[in-house]
Amino acid sequence: MERKQALEIIRLLKKEYPGEGSALNFSNNLELLVAVILSAQSTDKQINKITVDLFRKYRTVEDYAMADREEFERDIRSSGFFRNKAKNIIGAARMIVDEFGGEIPRTMEELLRLPGVARKTANIVLYTGFGITSGIAVDTHVKRLSRRLGLTEENNPVKIEQDLMELLPREYWGPVNYLLISHGRAVCQAKKPNCGECILSHRCPSASFL
Repeated sequence: MERKQALEIIRLLKKEYPGEGSALNFSNNLELLVAVILSAQSTDKQINKITVDLFRKYRTVEDYAMADREEFERDIRSSGFFRNKAKNIIGAARMIVDEFGGEIPRTMEELLRLPGVARKTANIVLYTGFGITSGIAVDTHVKRLSRRLGLTEENNPVKIEQDLMELLPREYWGPVNYLLISHGRAVCQAKKPNCGECILSHRCPSASFL
């Protein structure tokens, strides 16, 4: 796809979903990091239910670092894959305390050192938490819509991110994640996309086949 076409798609989405941002509830960057790690293989709605009590119980990075593993697993059990998530969150908190002075890292390289943090999580924390645009967060919605819209032919999230970064100016790298998520939830669902109501149908190579 040409850059001009990709830009038209993003501009139409920005008009359709103004002010869209993270659906996760958080009040600081520590809570953002925890919520994004928890959200893997789960829904934002479910994670928001969990974090209501979780963020009252664990208020500082030291609280997470010193958390009892089995108790923490019970606290996040309904998030799915709770054992691995508990291990990662506690491990990340300990690394933040020991190696980063208790502060959430502000670079991609440092964030990727934390347990449970891959590029998607790091990109979300950097853009949403610090206003730093380092790349594009590729989740299941972004992967599905990017392929349907012809923005990429890749399956690997890293390669999809590279394709999108080549197509789009840096100013769109941060918001494109939230725009595609919003459109994926509202119109372009995985099982039954509503092509008849889609503002992008005239630009979507998949529309006539769905």
